[in-house]
Amino acid sequence: MNNFTSVIEYPVTQEVEILSDDERESYRESIKTMLKRENAALVAHYYTDPEIQKLAEETGGCVADSLEMARFGSQHQGKTLIVAGVKFMGETAKILNPEKRILMPTLEATCSLDLSCPIDEFSAFCDEHSDHTVVVYANTSAAVKARADWVVTSGIALDVVDHLEAEGKKILWAPDRHLGHYIQQQTGAEMLLWKGECIVHDEFRATALRELIKQYPDAAVLVHPESPSSVIALADVVGSTTQLISASKNLDNQQFIVATDMGIAYKMNQFSPEKEFIAAPTGGKGATCRSCAYCPWMRMNSLKLLANVMHNTENEIIIDAELAKDAMKPLQRMLDFSSAINQV
Repeated sequence: MNNFTSVIEYPVTQEVEILSDDERESYRESIKTMLKRENAALVAHYYTDPEIQKLAEETGGCVADSLEMARFGSQHQGKTLIVAGVKFMGETAKILNPEKRILMPTLEATCSLDLSCPIDEFSAFCDEHSDHTVVVYANTSAAVKARADWVVTSGIALDVVDHLEAEGKKILWAPDRHLGHYIQQQTGAEMLLWKGECIVHDEFRATALRELIKQYPDAAVLVHPESPSSVIALADVVGSTTQLISASKNLDNQQFIVATDMGIAYKMNQFSPEKEFIAAPTGGKGATCRSCAYCPWMRMNSLKLLANVMHNTENEIIIDAELAKDAMKPLQRMLDFSSAINQV
């Protein structure tokens, strides 16, 4: 692994803003009017506030994972895409839709995986291991994507790495060490792992999860592969956000323990209102929870910021054209591979 040791300062996880019914409705109507007036679409990640996810659906936008959010933008006729999520999602949307204006409620909403992989250190690490094929997770900056041979999502990472392993390639993987280790275990590929992690998933603990399983013995355990291996070992289903939502809908269990950001429960409840979704524990007895199963940066997105998104002059995603062109190459490689194996 690399020796990246910089301390990342995490924001305090914010409570979802408490609004009166009148305030909420006022913001909602203001946003709907703005979207129509500006011929804009709202796309929201599964981890954002349920109110934002609901609004995206009601206005003809979409709620999805980061790649589908970006791909939706290329299919929408509007000139402006408003991305409710974290910064790398806005960057990906801009790379795939260079002709569109990409706005975010706030550019302060970033990602611990992105922060843990600064381009200068990562590029030097790649140079030290130039005989490796560089595969980076979508949760990275445009600059890191531009340095890579492949970009992958959690939904397609196993297939891509399995393909590269079959070709005899040695792989340099970044930035999530837990996801990288899981893929390495599943594929047997030779992988050099960057030392990064997601603040939410890294907090899940196997000992506390075992105790919760005892309380809910009939519950299916759904785990995102960004979680530690000891937590993954307890899962009934391991998968991306989209795959976990699908499992919650299709499995017969009436209770689910969910080891990912609990913003995902909005969609799970929407598909299966009769089922119960329980957050996996993010620590043991007496532990201090840094995330409490909610990404602090995702929580920065709010109805108030969305209502003012067109008036904020500092929230547009701008990427150098040459950098965007370079970052598009590994993204396009993934998209072509996905199409070839009929996987979205």
